[in-house]
Amino acid sequence: MRSRTVSVEIQVPPARVYACVRDPDLLPEWAPGICKSVTVKDGVWHVDTGSELGTVQLAFCADNAFGVLDHTVTLPDGSSTLNPVRVLANGEGSELIFTLFQREGMSEAAFIRDVQAVTRDLNTIKVMLEAPAV
Repeated sequence: MRSRTVSVEIQVPPARVYACVRDPDLLPEWAPGICKSVTVKDGVWHVDTGSELGTVQLAFCADNAFGVLDHTVTLPDGSSTLNPVRVLANGEGSELIFTLFQREGMSEAAFIRDVQAVTRDLNTIKVMLEAPAV
């Protein structure tokens, strides 16, 4: 299975990056292309995509001190994909790393669109977290 890893340096401590990604209330801010709103039921995020895709479910791994933010995305048809995500210390800042896999039957164009969307989302997190406090 083909994969692509996207990463971004963020000049804030890893704990802040981790907390941002784990906060369902912030998802619509940093991933507006795939998230209009989120409700959480029994620890699973129900994400309204605002598109014909409908609502998808995100189930994160347990909170941990290692910066692991792996999560499974389950589509309305029941198919699911594991997304490995890590926050690593990088000097006084962080490195946010997201690996995507090209699912069976997924076109090259769709895979490239997903890589581009993840790249935008990670850069949005960077801008959000590095913005001066008001």
